[in-house]
Amino acid sequence: MKTNIKNICCIGAGYVGGPTMSVIADKCPDISVNVVDKNSERIALWNHSNLDLLPIYEPGLDEIISRCRGKNLTFSTKIREKISSADMVFISVNTPTKTKGIGAGQASDLKWVEACARDVAKFSIGHTIVVEKSTLPVKTAEVIKKILEASQITKNFQIEKSFDVLSNPEFLAEGTAIKDLEKPDRVLIGGEKNDAILALHNIYSKWVPKEKILHTNIWSSELAKLTSNAFLAQRISSINSIGAICEATGADVREVARAIGSDSRIGSKFLDAGPGFGGSCFKKDILNLVYLSKYFGLDEVASFWEGVVKLNHWHQKRISILVVEKLFGSVSNKKIGILGFSFKANTNDTRESAAISICKDLIEEGAILYIHDPKVEENQISKDLGLNSINLNRKNKAKNKIQNSGDWFFASNIDEIFPEADAILILTEWKEYTNFDWEKISTKMRRPAWIFDARSILDPKELENTNLNLWRIGDGFNT
Repeated sequence: MKTNIKNICCIGAGYVGGPTMSVIADKCPDISVNVVDKNSERIALWNHSNLDLLPIYEPGLDEIISRCRGKNLTFSTKIREKISSADMVFISVNTPTKTKGIGAGQASDLKWVEACARDVAKFSIGHTIVVEKSTLPVKTAEVIKKILEASQITKNFQIEKSFDVLSNPEFLAEGTAIKDLEKPDRVLIGGEKNDAILALHNIYSKWVPKEKILHTNIWSSELAKLTSNAFLAQRISSINSIGAICEATGADVREVARAIGSDSRIGSKFLDAGPGFGGSCFKKDILNLVYLSKYFGLDEVASFWEGVVKLNHWHQKRISILVVEKLFGSVSNKKIGILGFSFKANTNDTRESAAISICKDLIEEGAILYIHDPKVEENQISKDLGLNSINLNRKNKAKNKIQNSGDWFFASNIDEIFPEADAILILTEWKEYTNFDWEKISTKMRRPAWIFDARSILDPKELENTNLNLWRIGDGFNT
């Protein structure tokens, strides 16, 4: 088997496949990298001449696309063609949590992974290395292997179609994905055959120091990804639980975090209190770990990790309740500005964003939300909230409607947020939200007005002369 890969196909043009393949193409100009997806609209955006319209926002991604697209990087819907010409196929598709059937609410739905494996089995030619890039449950490689092996062709005692399966989980943080790909903490390759492992190793070694490329068995690689996300999510829930104690006792969670983060055994990362973890992986992967633990009869282990998810949900609900309480126990027909809807800054991803549940709670309480996010489109917010926005140009016509129930407006212009607002709620730590003239803003809001800083991005001193009430997460000195 050759270990010098010349042609790569990646199935899935999403948040993992797109950026990962773009960096590989950029670092390995001698390799032809082809990203395929059944979603023709998404592919059209990847190929759009206006790089501002890329379907995924990641700092630095547009520059790489500009350098590589049309040279050794392509995006298309030609799944059969690109698989058949590939030496190596990455599977990078969504693995959502099952909504029904066995394991509903915890286990991953692997239908897209299985569909990819069947496409590879059907369309591949010769020997193909198949790489799991999606975040998958332990032992998923076994499923892929069985599908592929069932299609192996032997003629005159010679194998004409064969496969190797590797696990190569992604460890990307959205918002810093390009940086994480270009200078990774580690690259993990799990497999059974050294030649296949070496083939993928040789690709990454073009820019990643060899000591950072780790080889494991395939099961350890799959479990390492789930465990990594579970540990990170657990730290977020842990610091948010301490933040609640800080608010009750007069302590400051930022000072507590600084103190414990100075301990070299603990470290300072993921100790920023916020509105709770989101994104495509944390909740899904923990629930997967819960399901796996229950499957093997490890009920105490399952309960431990399930508690991390429960606390995150409680924490988001706590913020919604707190806003209502501070606004005299009712937000009915009150204007609340929402700053940020993506689950974190520097991404347009809203999956499992804390903003979704918090906004839904406030709308249910009768609030009129004005939502702004620099990268999230109106139609995505509508989809997440399950409710279409009211066009600001039609707000007078909608007045009778919003008298009786909550609703929301899409504020494409951030200045629409502040006039006559009863409160502003900061849910995403976008840098542009740190540069407001709060003294000027305070004259536009309806008094008594509140600022709820769920991201700790404001300096309380900036609001001292504004007559604005400030609540900061984890601050025991909240008004």
